[in-house]
Amino acid sequence: MSSIHVTNVKDASGNAALVTESGGVKTDKLTGITTAGSISVVGEGNSTTTNLQQGLAKAWLNLIGTGTIAILDSLNISGITDDGTGLYDSAFSANMSNNDYSAAAAGGESDDSGGNRSVGLRARATTGCNLRGFHDGSSATDLADICVTMHGDLA
Repeated sequence: MSSIHVTNVKDASGNAALVTESGGVKTDKLTGITTAGSISVVGEGNSTTTNLQQGLAKAWLNLIGTGTIAILDSLNISGITDDGTGLYDSAFSANMSNNDYSAAAAGGESDDSGGNRSVGLRARATTGCNLRGFHDGSSATDLADICVTMHGDLA
């Protein structure tokens, strides 16, 4: 796939944007015209729009929660603290604007040892999210596999 340089579309450094033969655009930054951080994308059926900024995850975490806990991969997570059996405290690299963000979590084991695993949200703060792992709804337990995604507004 080759690209075509569009000379009348330039970034702040004077670099031309690229438009591919298939109609794609290559650029390092998108900025809204009316509001710099807000871009609407035409949705399915061409009759609705989705706000790109609002639809993106602002933080996510994939964590090993047993033994010496470790972050396998993450976005906007600066660290994790082991607060005891099944209790974890994540810290954001860039804070959320309030504690009303949405967080969804899932937990599991590295093997199929039976029973149900879940992750509860103990508390949400602008600086991070407190998590609690469960096995069959009982008291807190360490979980081998924890995944959490947060959606909301960054500060």
